[in-house]
Amino acid sequence: MCRHLAYLGPVVPLADLLLTPSHSLLRQSWEPADMRGGGTVNADGFGIGWYPPDDEHLDEPVRYRRNIPIWADESLPGIAEVTRSGAVLAAVRNGTTGMALTETACAPFTERRWLFSHNGLVTGWPASVAKLAERLPVTDLLTLDAPTDSALLWALVLDRLRSGDAPADAVTGVLADVVAAAPESRLNLLLTDGEQLVATAWSHSLSVRRTAESVAVSSEPWDTNDETWRPVPDRHVVLATRETLEVHPMEGPL
Repeated sequence: MCRHLAYLGPVVPLADLLLTPSHSLLRQSWEPADMRGGGTVNADGFGIGWYPPDDEHLDEPVRYRRNIPIWADESLPGIAEVTRSGAVLAAVRNGTTGMALTETACAPFTERRWLFSHNGLVTGWPASVAKLAERLPVTDLLTLDAPTDSALLWALVLDRLRSGDAPADAVTGVLADVVAAAPESRLNLLLTDGEQLVATAWSHSLSVRRTAESVAVSSEPWDTNDETWRPVPDRHVVLATRETLEVHPMEGPL
């Protein structure tokens, strides 16, 4: 069912977030602790998106995706040690049976400043959400990154963002629509523009950590000795910046 994380805070090497902690995303790829809904390893690819610090020439995040297990990328440790950022979104993938296993099916999905990830699955795919897909411009459907539920969710969120929805409204609005169409779906969604993040916990595990200078969300805490991690209750949404953190039930107003 995949694992993902996002971090906003002081600039750090990517390795400090993804590879070296005691229960890092790397370790979660082959030894996850809470894979609800099936699956034992996340070996169907991975992706990392980050915002280079103080680079006024880049208006968009950098993205690195592979359709191999994260542990099989021999170049990644060196890249992660020398690449630094204060805003990161990363994911490892456990592909749903019958869906594409290509690099383009791996999160994060991106457009302009946005990075997006989905941890879970849409039940009854694709018939259950066909009516939702009909709302999208044909061009968006023809240019999906991959024929997967996650890529469609991103297209639905992006369509709302383009229409002027606030990030939290775009994410929770799409989640509500999908739950109505496919009630047993698992929908942990994660969106950031490098300054703010929105994360949902919907039938899947999610934890959050707040320090004086940073905020992080992760499918599972990446440091098992860090007691500042807190589980996010099911059916809640996290809204955060480097300075603020709010957790709200999704049944009520945000």
